Amino acid sequence: MAWRDATRADLAEVFRLLRALADYEKLLHEFTATEADYEAALFGPSPAAQAMIAEVEGRAVGVCLWYRVFPSFTGKPGIWIEDVFVEPAHRRRGLGTAAFRLLARRVLAEGGATLEWNVLDWNAPAIAAYRAMGALPREQWTDMRVSGEALRALAERG
Repeated sequence: MAWRDATRADLAEVFRLLRALADYEKLLHEFTATEADYEAALFGPSPAAQAMIAEVEGRAVGVCLWYRVFPSFTGKPGIWIEDVFVEPAHRRRGLGTAAFRLLARRVLAEGGATLEWNVLDWNAPAIAAYRAMGALPREQWTDMRVSGEALRALAERG
């Protein structure tokens, strides 16, 4: 039971697990990514993200998608965890916490200052696990997103 950096050979598993996450979060209707999208984002000439795979007995059972950020107020780099998903049959064995621990070590080794992510407000088990790790919610902040037609409209404004 261990995490490792994903390779191009893991693309099908990355896709399968992230699609399973979208289904778990009741957001499958928003899942439009393809394996080709992940290949470009993870292994293209300018990778936008990185991924880790959790394996149990040689089988992929978890995925963690993350990327580097620069919180300007700290003046030091950090890591934003976009997604962590462990198949339900393999939860409560420490795999999720192990992913956060590995990335926390990476942040510190790179001289960074933050490890950040968001969580759906209805996901009480995840919130409890994150609080047990010492994570605190950021008060007075609301995530914002522009996508789809609104993104195109914003780009076209003079």
